[in-house]
Parts: sequence; C-alpha cells; structure tokens
Amino acid sequence: MANITLKGNITHTIGNLPKIGAKAPNFKLTDVNLSPKSLMDYAGKKIILNIFPSVDTGTCATTVREFNKKATDLKNTVVLCISKDLPFAQARFCAAEGIENVVMLSDFIDGNFGKSYELEIANGPLANLHSRAIVIVDEEGCVIHTEQVSEIADEPNYTLALNVL
Repeated sequence: MANITLKGNITHTIGNLPKIGAKAPNFKLTDVNLSPKSLMDYAGKKIILNIFPSVDTGTCATTVREFNKKATDLKNTVVLCISKDLPFAQARFCAAEGIENVVMLSDFIDGNFGKSYELEIANGPLANLHSRAIVIVDEEGCVIHTEQVSEIADEPNYTLALNVL
C-alpha cells in the first residue's frame, strides 16, 4: 500500500499503482452522457489518466483545468479525468469551466477502477475515494509512467508526466 497524506495526516491506499511496463488494467467507467467507457475505447492512443478524489475540490479542479489547457498540444493522446463524482457533477463542472479537451469519467457504479489500479484510499476522511495519481499508458496499452501524489492536496508533476510523452 502507498503511504500518502491529507494535509499532513498519514493515510494509505489499498495498494500500489501498476508497474511501469505492465499492461494497464482494463476498466469500465461512465462518461458524462452516462455511456460506458473502457480502456479499449482509447486503443491506439497514448492515454493520460488524471485521477483524483473529487472535482468539487480546489486542487482536483485545477488538475482538470491544467490538463484541459495542455491537451490541445498533445498528438494522438487523450486525457481521461477520473473520479467517483457523479457524471452529472462532472458535466456541470465542465460546462461551467468551458472544459472540452479532456474526457471526464466516473467510477461511481462499483469503484472497480480504484480497486484494480490500487489507488483507492483505505482510511481517513477520504476513505473509498481515489487518491491523486497520474498513470500514462502507451499506444500498446502498457504503463509508461506513474505518479502517486504523496500529499492529496498537492498537484501532480505536470512537466514530468508530459515529458514522458
């Protein structure tokens, strides 16, 4: 399990992010139109998984805004922003913020994404939500970069993630 903090207080995830070089676990998530989406829907593209607890918090919203800006310059790459927020909340956020370059996906139905990527928070006030993490998958479906953000309130290292592409 990964040790992370929330405002300095120690908490944990249920495991560790997928290993570099491993096949990315498939998933079934829900988009803002309530349509099912899987990893296979993005086959042949590089995929940035921007994972966070809730788009209704400052840092999480910032990560979506930042990746939305950066996504316009990425070739053959899709940015998937994943949380357990209801698709309605994700759609409302995108409409209010003018977000249109990233794909919002929800793990609200069964939480299997957080479990299979082993980034679900195990204890503390955010238990059962997703930890803040970045996972990048290449065109063949292999993990080429991961970042488990050690302090939930901090942003990921955008530069490091994008340099992998």
